[in-house]
Amino acid sequence: MSEILKAIETRSSTRGYTEEKLTKEELDRLILAGLQAPTAANRQEIHITVLDGSNPILAEIENEKNRLRGLKDLPHNFYFEAPVVLLLSGDKSFYWSQVDAGIAVENIALAAEGMGLGSLIIGCIKDALTGEKEAYFADALRFPEGWGYEIAIALGHKAVEKEPHTYSVQDNVTYL
Repeated sequence: MSEILKAIETRSSTRGYTEEKLTKEELDRLILAGLQAPTAANRQEIHITVLDGSNPILAEIENEKNRLRGLKDLPHNFYFEAPVVLLLSGDKSFYWSQVDAGIAVENIALAAEGMGLGSLIIGCIKDALTGEKEAYFADALRFPEGWGYEIAIALGHKAVEKEPHTYSVQDNVTYL
């Protein structure tokens, strides 16, 4: 089986990371995987903001997410203490930015799996980053002017293992 098919088969969401930092080479490779993703009309309109897992803005995002959902005292934050979080933003005026960001984040997740790293694709903070504090967060995260949050991914060395989800071709595929 090819390496990419193996990564697709074995990848699962990682919800626990070691304290080991990613090397510059690992991080650079993951970012490149995201930037190499295809985009509609070759617009290449996805921007990646790289955050260390200890960056205080992550706590602000977590607090806003929890405030909007009426949640308190959760055992983990939305990125499960990963050493690195990438936030992908896209051109808000381009119809396909959300799809393009999804393709880019999957490239990153598969590259991480292929490198023996863990990843967690994150959408749960969308309300916090697109709500009443959207401009504040866009500025704090240095999104390009007119761009907004699309999706995020946490990355690091796995502290826990999880089996990939099961699926049913019979239930999920229709041949015409």
